[in-house]
Amino acid sequence: MAKSRRAVFVCCDGLGRDWVRPETTPFLTELRDSSLWCGEHNAVFPSVTRVSAASISTGCLPARHGLHGNRMGLMEEGRIVVRDVGAPDFRTHMRRATGATLLVPSIAERVAEAGGFIAFSNVSPGAAYFLDPEHFGHIHHRAGSFAPGGESVGALEVTHDSAGDWAMTQRFCAEVLSDAKPAVAFLWICDPDHTLHAVPLGSPAHLDVLRQADRCVAEVHRTVERLRGEGEEILLLVGSDHGHETIGDSIDVEEWLAANGLKELLGTGDVAVAGQGTSALLYATDRGRAGVLGVVEAIRRAPWAGDVLVGADLVAKGFTADGVVAAVDTARQDEANPHGVPGRRWMVKEGKAVPIGCGQHGGLGPDETRPFLMVNDGGRSSGTLPRASSLTDIAPTIAHYLGLPLTGFDGAPLPRS
Repeated sequence: MAKSRRAVFVCCDGLGRDWVRPETTPFLTELRDSSLWCGEHNAVFPSVTRVSAASISTGCLPARHGLHGNRMGLMEEGRIVVRDVGAPDFRTHMRRATGATLLVPSIAERVAEAGGFIAFSNVSPGAAYFLDPEHFGHIHHRAGSFAPGGESVGALEVTHDSAGDWAMTQRFCAEVLSDAKPAVAFLWICDPDHTLHAVPLGSPAHLDVLRQADRCVAEVHRTVERLRGEGEEILLLVGSDHGHETIGDSIDVEEWLAANGLKELLGTGDVAVAGQGTSALLYATDRGRAGVLGVVEAIRRAPWAGDVLVGADLVAKGFTADGVVAAVDTARQDEANPHGVPGRRWMVKEGKAVPIGCGQHGGLGPDETRPFLMVNDGGRSSGTLPRASSLTDIAPTIAHYLGLPLTGFDGAPLPRS
């Protein structure tokens, strides 16, 4: 690996591919013209941030890296307990239940002895920490930051909003890109995702945070171009993890299962529901498995269900894990919201108020599964990638650029000129 060769990845959380256009993100549109544009870039399932972070960092699908979604069922004291992956202590519960966190190496582990890894993240703690759950590099976050080996180095003092994204971006450009210069650097901003969970798609608030995200990318690119001018070789990848769709209604899947004969199994922890926004994972022990499979056809007939994935269909979506018996993708209607953005989805209730009319994701809808990705190498590569790509292609693209082994990935390096 050349001493000066580095890779930088910027994630604009929740920025769907169709919003990259001149009137909403002028700088990203300009950058697209001088980069390799992945016109058929795909999310993973579930299309949620925490599982996306794990897939981006490992280059693998959930079936291999082992993190199921934003909420995940763990076997604890003989029963399935659903826990929020976003909580700072989730990794402790996961290790206690399974003996591990991610089941495959992260990019931080792959570069630990080859230039190192630093990430600045302004999303949930779980999404940030699953970029490097075993502390091979540096993770900086509001809930606490860690150096290699797990040494606490204090919290990242930024607000959880677009203003915090901007402050974090400025620090990232100065402290990471210009000074520390690790082999791999990640910047993960929270908007537009953070704002979209509370406002309608296409609203003035949405359009404003798109501009704020655009400004963050422009600042990173400006810094990268300056460093390239000083002789450094830097591969810059800019993308997102998923898009958004509008919440039209909500469903309590656990309540529905209880009303359809599974109340006892839910009570004993032999069946559990992990909501993922516009999808849900259905967990079951050996005792509960037949009960879940027995209501699959009834779920398919329900007005709130778009599809139910079991067996080979679940595997075909790149998702299978011990205990997960089925996955439900909620129903979608094409009706537009008041700002003219089409598509309304059912949201799976997760014990809190549902903001009807605002943004959501997690399932297989056409907008939530269309993130964007562009690969910028100083103008040497451009045009549109002539094949589909995935979040799992990001880590192998970085590894290939740095001259590291390409074994153990589900994805593949993206071609460059």
